[in-house]
Amino acid sequence: MGGKYRITGNRYPRMRRPRNRRRIVLASLAAVCALSLGGWGTLQLIDIFSGGSSANAAGSSSKGKEGGDCATDAKSAKQDVKNAELPDPSSVEVNVLNATDRSGLAQSTADELEKRGFKIGKVANAPAEFDKKVDNTGVLLGAPGEKGDARLKVLGTQFKGADTRFDDRKGDDVDFVIGKAYDKLAEEKEADAALTALSDPEPSPSRSRCKD
Repeated sequence: MGGKYRITGNRYPRMRRPRNRRRIVLASLAAVCALSLGGWGTLQLIDIFSGGSSANAAGSSSKGKEGGDCATDAKSAKQDVKNAELPDPSSVEVNVLNATDRSGLAQSTADELEKRGFKIGKVANAPAEFDKKVDNTGVLLGAPGEKGDARLKVLGTQFKGADTRFDDRKGDDVDFVIGKAYDKLAEEKEADAALTALSDPEPSPSRSRCKD
């Protein structure tokens, strides 16, 4: 070539733009970051999918266990309902026996119990084994067993601080032996609330959770 663009020497001029090293370095760093993020994301996905089955299995196991507990609680609840089938006060015959030196106390107490629906049996002084020997509110006496215990529980709602005992009687009647600390029957509202609590006990927290 001649003229203005004459080539001299042994080297030829470069015909392309020089490389930009800064861009190359940035592109390399971007590629490394992308690869790193991709690898991390892949590991997370593997953990999620591999742990999903075990989590579901654990959840199923927990659900099964919870279901078993709820079934047990339901059985217990039925048992509680059975135990809560208490006799009506009108079917409980009460013998009122006065172990104090206060005259007429047995009759007045029997009258109050009758007003509250109880059936009154014998009204008399207490036998020698109790006479002047009961310091608290009184003693509730009845036959052993579920029926006797149920009758005594119903009668016990009418008093505060009375002891419960069992003897070898064969009948269904129960005794209330009046003690020295006896003043009067429990307030009627309190007695009704106590009777309701016996007949309809509240469920435990565990049973409430099962309902949820």
